[in-house]
Amino acid sequence: METPVLNAHNKQEHEQSHSAEHLLNATMVKMFGCPRSRNAHIEKKKSKCDYILDAEPTAEQVAQIEAKINEVIAQNLDVTVEFVTREQAASIVDLSKLPEDASETLRIVRIGDYDACACIGAHVKNTSEIGTFKVISHSYENGVWRLRWKIVQ
Repeated sequence: METPVLNAHNKQEHEQSHSAEHLLNATMVKMFGCPRSRNAHIEKKKSKCDYILDAEPTAEQVAQIEAKINEVIAQNLDVTVEFVTREQAASIVDLSKLPEDASETLRIVRIGDYDACACIGAHVKNTSEIGTFKVISHSYENGVWRLRWKIVQ
């Protein structure tokens, strides 16, 4: 297979936070049946993700989200990358947010069996490198739940 050419990435990400975002998205999909985040801002100091939800998660559910992500982090899952065609990717992941100018070859990032996502960003090699996921705050308005979080080393 020839070396794939991917779209250029427009920013340098904090690998631990970006990998945690994948775990957060997978957890939200599993717990609430919602799509992955509608909007995300991922940084080293703090991050935020927006989700379309019918109702605001309860304090207990927020605690469950945090606990589940930290449980998955503690499993020391390998983060792997594979290159597949768009057609192959469509059978693995949701491509609805894929930019129109995305290449024919896509990069799928897997975190163990917990998550798979088309992504061109930087990631850790194993969840043991992430640290602890900590919810900072959250708010709910007009069907959008915004979660602010950080990684504590």
